[in-house]
Amino acid sequence: DRELTISCGAALLNLRAALAHFGMDFSIDLFPAQAEPDVVATVRVSEGGAMDPHLARLCPAIPRRVTNRGPFNPIAVPESVCAGLIGAARAEGVALSLVGDLSRREQVADLVARADRLQFGDVRFRRELASWIHPGRAGDGMPAHALGIPRLLDFETQIARMVIRTFDLGDGAAASDAQLANGAPLLLCFSTEQDDAPAWLFAGQALERVLLQARLEGYDVSYLNQPIEVAELRRELGNLLDTERFPQLLLRMGRGTAAAHTPRRTLDEVAG
Repeated sequence: DRELTISCGAALLNLRAALAHFGMDFSIDLFPAQAEPDVVATVRVSEGGAMDPHLARLCPAIPRRVTNRGPFNPIAVPESVCAGLIGAARAEGVALSLVGDLSRREQVADLVARADRLQFGDVRFRRELASWIHPGRAGDGMPAHALGIPRLLDFETQIARMVIRTFDLGDGAAASDAQLANGAPLLLCFSTEQDDAPAWLFAGQALERVLLQARLEGYDVSYLNQPIEVAELRRELGNLLDTERFPQLLLRMGRGTAAAHTPRRTLDEVAG
């Protein structure tokens, strides 16, 4: 549940930013009940809090942020923007490594390609990936075109699902992802001192804080987490970045054309 916990951290940061924006006071207890490890946080809200201006300014970016899986403009990201991203991650207690030079980007891209081939070679991985685009999940999941499958197939989701489940698309995915990694002007890797649930939750908050900061600066981001999901390649990535910390997330960043949001469930479907 590492990536699931990271996503909960991202949601928690969004909540903190929204509460700060509306001037609400709040307190947070992380993992408040040892007997209920799935409860990652308890948030208590009250009126009249002192607004955190750094968090509050991020709130307008929440509905505008979207994962952009298309190619990015290769123009370098300014140092001032890079410094702001590092500071945003540090504010959540997480280290952020930036990879901008072409040689190191190529090395990271090679790890991504190797991970693609390993993952798509595993039938269990393909089945799980296919489950996210089946027709019964009209309100969420991932459209086939977001995975690089031609839009013609996306009109018949059953076909796209069958293609992913049945065929090893590793070589194609590897070539595509390596090209995207090489073409992006900046790669970002989040890492933590520990590799446990609290660290994952902090990583998620750092992730969302950086994503919102990037959106405010006009930059797009997408994920290249494959090397982190393969144990031996995760170690190689850490060595490449010269860190003894645990890599948790790998992203690419740049300016791309506008991307649509993937489907989301309605509030009524998820509100308790």
